[in-house]
Amino acid sequence: SRLVLEQMLAGVSTRRLRRTREPVGEQVTATERSVSKSAVSRAFVSKPGENLAALMSRGLADVRLAVLMIDGIDLKGPTNVVALGISTDGVKTPLGLWEGSSENAAVATALLSDLVARGLDVEQGVLCVLDGSKALRKAVRDVLGIHTPVQRCVRHKERNVRDHLPERDRELVQRKLRAAWALSSHVEAIDRLRALAEELARSHPGAAASLREGLEETVTVTRLGISGALKRTLESTNPCESMIECVRRSSRNVKHWQSGDMALRWT
Repeated sequence: SRLVLEQMLAGVSTRRLRRTREPVGEQVTATERSVSKSAVSRAFVSKPGENLAALMSRGLADVRLAVLMIDGIDLKGPTNVVALGISTDGVKTPLGLWEGSSENAAVATALLSDLVARGLDVEQGVLCVLDGSKALRKAVRDVLGIHTPVQRCVRHKERNVRDHLPERDRELVQRKLRAAWALSSHVEAIDRLRALAEELARSHPGAAASLREGLEETVTVTRLGISGALKRTLESTNPCESMIECVRRSSRNVKHWQSGDMALRWT
């Protein structure tokens, strides 16, 4: 089952897996059934199920968390809320996922509550990096407390603002946003962003409202004194999205999968 999983995630189809095996002799080949299309499919489905159970039940008391990133992944309908942890040693660890009909507060709250129940220690202080969803923000506040620092993903914020703008204005506004977020002073950055919102309000009120929503939380890492490469890493959910993209890429050629199975390539 382990070999089947590895080969299918590498792009080998159920029909062709037999061709990748080592020779075992004509007599065995004539009677073997373990590499038939249906047998391979069953083995592939069962192995991720085992990985999912292990991922969702393992204890987290030994994880010393510095950053918690949460993002949603849409899988042809169902939405999984995904949690990625970055330890105090800089090690990225997939923590869990929770499936729901949408990226809503109930799903996110269930995920965070499950992480705490499995022993995740958040009392020492954890920076939460979110994609900007109000549901995720509410879940963090309800489960982890109102004093938990939250960094809104600047890439999501940038896309949200751009979506309210005509094509001709998008590049200019994007440059102004990135220039503000690149500043070393969070006070100056906030002033620059608010000035941009005032400017946009005159001609594009939708873009201005999008920018103002959670504006101060887009510069949390700057307020905490984080700079350089670490700032670029923590000011967006890109590390979490990168992990999700690895799952998508590994699973692109797999036809028989269920939503939970895809995420289990993390293990």
